[in-house]
Amino acid sequence: MATEHIPLPLAVSQGDPAGVGPDILIGAWQARNVHHLKPFIALANPTVLRERAKLLGVDLALKECSYEDAASVFDTALPVLPLALKEPVIAGRPQSGSAQTTIDAIRLSVEAVQTNKAAAVVTCPIAKSVLYEAGFQFPGHTEYLAALCADANGNAPLPVMMIAGPELKTVPVTIHIPLSAVPGALNSALIEKTCRIIDRDLKARFGISKPRLAISGLNPHAGESGALGGEDDAIIRPAIETLVGEGIDAFGPLPGDTMFHKAARDGYDVAVCMYHDQALIPAKALGFDDAVNVTLGLPIIRTSPDHGTAFSIAGTGKARPDSMIAALKMAAEMAHHSGTVPV
Repeated sequence: MATEHIPLPLAVSQGDPAGVGPDILIGAWQARNVHHLKPFIALANPTVLRERAKLLGVDLALKECSYEDAASVFDTALPVLPLALKEPVIAGRPQSGSAQTTIDAIRLSVEAVQTNKAAAVVTCPIAKSVLYEAGFQFPGHTEYLAALCADANGNAPLPVMMIAGPELKTVPVTIHIPLSAVPGALNSALIEKTCRIIDRDLKARFGISKPRLAISGLNPHAGESGALGGEDDAIIRPAIETLVGEGIDAFGPLPGDTMFHKAARDGYDVAVCMYHDQALIPAKALGFDDAVNVTLGLPIIRTSPDHGTAFSIAGTGKARPDSMIAALKMAAEMAHHSGTVPV
């Protein structure tokens, strides 16, 4: 008799426990049947989840368990891999005393995927300022994940942020830097490397056999043949020519103000933009509640809700779990395309 194949759960890190992470975790588990969610296990403090459930008026069934037991537990209780906290957590009041547990949850969730105990990582929102107070040395979630995925020689992969919603996928080539620093940070090699990662991961993890990459310009009207800036012709166009020569379906540079309407979006699978707001404004305008932050370029799968900790509404019942549900579903789909979980 064949042994039943038990699917690997998704590992969900708690994020900042004073934010809306517990709220959306609980909300997603409550909606597991409606949205046909694959099993997930929360790396979190059980007391925080129970107390948050009380604030939300939710009768939460919670079960502390291992990764191996998560799938069998999931239908009747929220599986939790328990993490300790130094001090009590109050919803809406961030405190540095909880930072180490937040960091540990991220690290342990990555280790679970690396050791084939979990299929993918889904991260709840963190407050970087809180982590900085506790000595966190990374600019943010993404950079820490990349460091955790470094090879034996300490070389970290290039993480690529993609915002993915039902109507649009966008990638900013440069991310959290001042707008004034963008022209100096852009170069053809960075654009090429970013686009190679996008092309590879859309094939391997999204099942898109021939990804179409629409690449924006930097300046208004994509530089207007140099009249409005030289970067489009000097940096972006040569990168596109190199990518096309490698067999990647990339085209542009396109004016940023004409590439996001419906007819334009129908012509590509992802919009590759030159800076943060150029990519995130259209992505959030078209899918604010159900867009997902996906990190490409890592040897593991990672998704996250595309919103922050929202301390002001933590524990009030106002936090919507839509983006969390979308992140869980996308992580499961990516794991399926990668061969990590069964159909």
